[in-house]
Amino acid sequence: MKPMAHLGVGIGWRPEIADAVERLSGLDWVEVVAENVCPGHLPESLLRLRERGTRVVPHGVSLGLGGADRPDPAKLAALGERAVALGAPLVTEHIAFVRTSSPVLEAGHLLPVPRTRDALDVLCENVRIAQDALPVPLALENIAALFSWPGEELTEGRFLTELVERTGVRLLIDVANLHTNRVNRGEDPAAVLDAIPLEALAYVHVAGGIERNGVWHDTHAHPVPPVVLDLLAELRSRVEPAGVLLERDDDFPPEAELAGELAAIRAVVTAGRAAPGEPVTDGSGRAGTGPGTGPGTEPRTEPGAEASSGPGTEAGSGPGTEPGTEPRPVAESARTRVALGQAALLSALVAGTPVPEGFDRRRIRVQARALAAKRADVVAKLAPELPVILGGPDPYREAFLSYAKGRPMTSGYRRDALDFAEDLLIRDLPADPAARRRLTTWWRDRAGARPPRRIVRWARTLAGRAA
Repeated sequence: MKPMAHLGVGIGWRPEIADAVERLSGLDWVEVVAENVCPGHLPESLLRLRERGTRVVPHGVSLGLGGADRPDPAKLAALGERAVALGAPLVTEHIAFVRTSSPVLEAGHLLPVPRTRDALDVLCENVRIAQDALPVPLALENIAALFSWPGEELTEGRFLTELVERTGVRLLIDVANLHTNRVNRGEDPAAVLDAIPLEALAYVHVAGGIERNGVWHDTHAHPVPPVVLDLLAELRSRVEPAGVLLERDDDFPPEAELAGELAAIRAVVTAGRAAPGEPVTDGSGRAGTGPGTGPGTEPRTEPGAEASSGPGTEAGSGPGTEPGTEPRPVAESARTRVALGQAALLSALVAGTPVPEGFDRRRIRVQARALAAKRADVVAKLAPELPVILGGPDPYREAFLSYAKGRPMTSGYRRDALDFAEDLLIRDLPADPAARRRLTTWWRDRAGARPPRRIVRWARTLAGRAA
């Protein structure tokens, strides 16, 4: 696998800290949530960063490559458009599932895939489909999880290794997620780092979180704790990463604190860097010297020139295939088994159906509450008028969580906001007539229709109760 081009130390670009990001000294690159930017109308801040030569990498959150269904061509095309518009060297996504098609349900969040042979086969085929459709290389991130699947057949290290060997995909290793999974699933981060092919490393994520009642929540809203910096140092002792990025998504601190966290990350990355001419390990037990072996040198390849061939394999080849041949398609029975398991789990998480056998019921309840809370938070950001109309954050949150119990999300968050408003109107809420008129106007302006007539409201209410 060809060396990854140098990225350096970066930060996740968010609109709330756009001005601060532009002022951060020594910033090498930024990452943007792909779904939050429009190729034809890029934010002025991102355009200025690009003009200064700052690289921008789109980070997708909605493909759901670990899901039972094949990737949505429209979503792949949209991700590719953003890569082109941003001049990105690569795009990144997650090893996760986010939806099911039977029944149609959206998690609104990244959920872990079972580490089984069936799930790995499905993931590998979905990754190859994505690689064929995208204009730049793809890297996939290990996710944080609150729970484990019963009956898993592979360790995290083996799962990731086989994924790389069979598809040639790059890895985006989130060391904060390694810590999360240590607390929540009892997994040893060092064992994962020892097992995976670090020569496939694209870059690294670092983020903060918090522990509550023995569960680590990967919030991206708290300072990076020392334990996560220690894991970055563990990784750095094995390989010199091409890039490291700080993620922050909420409760943004003052600019000086962001700069301090970046400085702490940079100190870990540069500690123990080999002097010119000394061997630098590539994470695979081999050593190399000279250009392209780590940050601070000129890369031997163009950004993202890793293409799509994996360690010791032709592109797309893997166990059970001859080099240069097409891999065998995944049996539909495997997709069906994965689909049934994911549907049962997601239905328990968002629709209140019984928890499937073998799962930790307490952890599933924690995950279900977290999903509902995230829905409430995201809808409030997308539609800030709703908390105002409903009398403030607390009444809004109470009303939304009540709605979410009986209305699982079946599309995106924008649709969820409209459905929430419509649900309130169907139930003749809010109680204050003036607030209800304001909500009616808000809903009509965005839905392009009149609110349902009273007879329709009754019918929908009765149908919902029957369901």
